[in-house]
Amino acid sequence: MTENKQLRARANVVYLTIVLFALAIAVKLFTIQLVEGEKWLARAETVSTTYRIVPPDRGHIYSEDGRLLATSVPEYEIRMDMVPNGLTDELFREHIDSLCIHLSDLFGDRTPAEYKRDLIDARHRRERYHLVKRKADHTQVQALRTFPLFNLGRYKGGLITEKRTARMRPFGRLAARSVGYLLRDSSTVGLEGGYDKWLRGVTGRRLERRLTGGVWMPVDNGDGVDPEPGSDIHTTIDINLQDVADAALEAQLRKHGAQYGTLVVMEVETGYIKAICNLTRRDSSYVSDLNYAVSQATEPGSTFKLASLMVGLEDGLIKPTDTVDTKKGQVRFHDRIMRDSHEGGYGRITVQRAFELSSNTGISIAVNRAYQKDPERFMAGLKGMGLHEPTGVMIPGEAVPTMREPGDKLWSGVSLPWMSIGYEVALTPLQVLTFYNAVANNGRLMQPQFVDRISRNGKTVERFAPKVMNPRICSKGTLDIVHGMLQGVVDSGTAVNLKAAHFAIAGKTGTAQIARNGSYKMEGVSYQASFVGYFPADSPKYSCIVVVNGPTMSGYYGNVVAGPIFKEIADKIYSNRIELQQEVLLAESNGPRTPVSLSGNSTDLRIAFEGLHIPIHVEGEGEWVTTLAGDSTVVLRPRGIPSSSMDRVPNVLGMGLRDAIYILENRGLRVRIHGSGMVKHQSLPPGSKLLEGSTIIIELT
Repeated sequence: MTENKQLRARANVVYLTIVLFALAIAVKLFTIQLVEGEKWLARAETVSTTYRIVPPDRGHIYSEDGRLLATSVPEYEIRMDMVPNGLTDELFREHIDSLCIHLSDLFGDRTPAEYKRDLIDARHRRERYHLVKRKADHTQVQALRTFPLFNLGRYKGGLITEKRTARMRPFGRLAARSVGYLLRDSSTVGLEGGYDKWLRGVTGRRLERRLTGGVWMPVDNGDGVDPEPGSDIHTTIDINLQDVADAALEAQLRKHGAQYGTLVVMEVETGYIKAICNLTRRDSSYVSDLNYAVSQATEPGSTFKLASLMVGLEDGLIKPTDTVDTKKGQVRFHDRIMRDSHEGGYGRITVQRAFELSSNTGISIAVNRAYQKDPERFMAGLKGMGLHEPTGVMIPGEAVPTMREPGDKLWSGVSLPWMSIGYEVALTPLQVLTFYNAVANNGRLMQPQFVDRISRNGKTVERFAPKVMNPRICSKGTLDIVHGMLQGVVDSGTAVNLKAAHFAIAGKTGTAQIARNGSYKMEGVSYQASFVGYFPADSPKYSCIVVVNGPTMSGYYGNVVAGPIFKEIADKIYSNRIELQQEVLLAESNGPRTPVSLSGNSTDLRIAFEGLHIPIHVEGEGEWVTTLAGDSTVVLRPRGIPSSSMDRVPNVLGMGLRDAIYILENRGLRVRIHGSGMVKHQSLPPGSKLLEGSTIIIELT
């Protein structure tokens, strides 16, 4: 009996405990629901909804003639709200079959039955943000808006489109590393980085609700802020010249088995960059992944000899007529022997001839003789020409020039002679080119620039005028001397193979040993070949540098490896710039002259001149020629419109209407004509990619 009472008492305690616990839960629920309901509803709303950043559309990057180098292409993620307020079961059943047929036809990735099964399952699960398709394009989105259900709008048909942007470069690798990239971590390189503050725009914000699975869905409450798209930048890059430069550089790199190469073309007067190529060997192909022209500082070798001699000329300690003994091609400075590439040396020659032949011993002896007791003066002269400072080009990552100086820990008795020929100093190709461009530009040192203006909604909002970093790097007398020396390099020196038939080139070859693992021993060394100069030499318009690193086949000297690329670029620019050819005409003597005629068909012109008894001189074979009026003879030069280049727009500048139409229509182009007389302008640039059926406008005067 006693045990029963104890069991009953325990049961009552348990029962009472359960009742009390239930009452406590009921009281808490009552409190939450009725007393604290508004507070918890507000907190839940705060946790599940928030204002999120909306990225803006990034600005475009254009070439000189308005073609896109980089742009943001919209990509859309297509989702569907399966239970919007206006979507009834009857409406869903009525249109689901037709919708699925349209989706299958548009995307082609699933059958209508698979789409239907997927959407019905999503509606049963009452999904608010069901994924239909990733990476749809703008055209597909426009089509989606016309489909059954979707054409009813978001709040009745459930269509949700999430826009994202992907950066693309329509011209592929052309100037890719300089145009730059937008990386996944939002960091930027190249022009994308240098002009990011203009390109990136202003972010917006919008209210979004977090759904199951961490997905966010926009909530339209009218309180968001729309993003402002970025501005567009207009570069100075000539995409046609860029194409030519890229092909020429790769061909030469392949021919010589080189590790990498870089090429830059600059407009002399402005400092504007017209083309820039950076190619690196990756397995059996060449890719554009590092900007050597801007970021890679190496020992320039013989191209630095110009700066060394200019310091001596400016100080009056070296004259071009001074003579030096090249010491049979070997000279000892303290514990090191300097050698010429020409075995046996050149005997006793002038300083100018030593420069033209790129004699290491001749230049180093002249500089060492002038400055061995006062190397600080030599360094001051180099700094006075700005060679110790970066150019400040607006591409992130420009390397800072390095030069050893007297008093440095690494300065030694051989530093001065070795520095005079381009060692113990490091410069980027762009920095070397900027210096040579100043020589071509009558001493005015221009800052290299890739962009000349910023636009927004088609209107220019900011311009970047040419910037002079130093109005004169040296005296006119020194410039006159070095102009002749640089022309001498091409006329009778190490770059004689680069002589052009129709215009003069001035420049300097360079062949530098590049140490590996700190060693210059033959088994540890590679070579860097370069050529830098400007043209036309008598009235410079363009400067250019070519650097090829690590050639392993067919030689490694600058005139053999880098020079031919320079010449190909110079020839291309000359042939496509009618104003350069006109300047040659104006530069000729003012004596009795033959008649000026239009360029055109070689056979027709010969018949015409013979009928008029006007002497002609033919410089080469070709169906189409350019005519140059001389004192007593008309010169016919091949125009270079090869039938093998049918995929390129021909150059008809300077021609008459009949010949121009014949050539252009034979290439499949539709011709529109403005004016009469000689062709002075064509809307499609010569040498650009030809699309059959395109329209070309030619202006005549």
